Amino acid sequence: MHINKRNYSLLGLLVLMWGSSFLLIDRSLLFFTPEQVVGYRLFIGAITMILVSFFYGKSFPRSITPWLHFIVYAVIGNILPYLLIATGQVTITSGMAGLLMAIMPLVTIVLAHIFLPNDRLNRYKVFGFIIGISGVLFILSPSINDGSNTFFGILLVLAAACAYAVNTIIASRLPSYDPIVSSACVLLVASVLSFFIWPGIFFINFSEVPLFSGFSVILLGILPTGIAALVYFIIINSAGATFLSNINYLIPVVAFFLGALLLGEDILLSNLLALLLIISGIFVSRFKS
Repeated sequence: MHINKRNYSLLGLLVLMWGSSFLLIDRSLLFFTPEQVVGYRLFIGAITMILVSFFYGKSFPRSITPWLHFIVYAVIGNILPYLLIATGQVTITSGMAGLLMAIMPLVTIVLAHIFLPNDRLNRYKVFGFIIGISGVLFILSPSINDGSNTFFGILLVLAAACAYAVNTIIASRLPSYDPIVSSACVLLVASVLSFFIWPGIFFINFSEVPLFSGFSVILLGILPTGIAALVYFIIINSAGATFLSNINYLIPVVAFFLGALLLGEDILLSNLLALLLIISGIFVSRFKS
């Protein structure tokens, strides 16, 4: 596959959209509950991707099997991690949340060894996992005594990273679908399910919504939830998954420093060291035996 300036531009755009999602969640939570953030994020993202799919002349599947797969993706890859992250960010900073999500590719390595016969562990993957996990442990100990981040909130975001990893393994085992169609259908299913799970999120006086929180949740739905899915698949199709995997190094860095620059969140030496350890773990795990 040919990698050109356009691919790098799209990769930068994707990193900014996904890296800023934690900042937007933080601002949305100033008014909305975690469940409302999840529900409206999915609803706005679904509308965005349905419009994109119509623009490209796509049609949705008519058989039941793809929709059953979309339900699995909707629950494990959207509703569950979105709720865990939003609930976790009630008690931890946006930068910390972005930093913790970097553990996802390392968890995926272990799950792939168990569930994917052609993706076994090697010494580099094991060593990379140990380095990355040591970074997480480096965060957990001071967080108990740190007023800005709670131990429970950190565990919730780590659980969200594990949910994303599980979703990645499931996607590797199930049939692949048209990326635009699958993105639109998964978000549509996820938004419908979220309104069934939390019907109370409908009952809100929109005239009381602060402009900044309202704008944040709209941006969260359009960019990191909707448009980012489209950019993600464009990069996959034009440059390949290996090139796309570079986001694992960049997103936590962007999320961490956006929180510091725009929200005034503390930059602690321990957090910087943890970030370095986790990203180093990802890097080492990519070596070939």
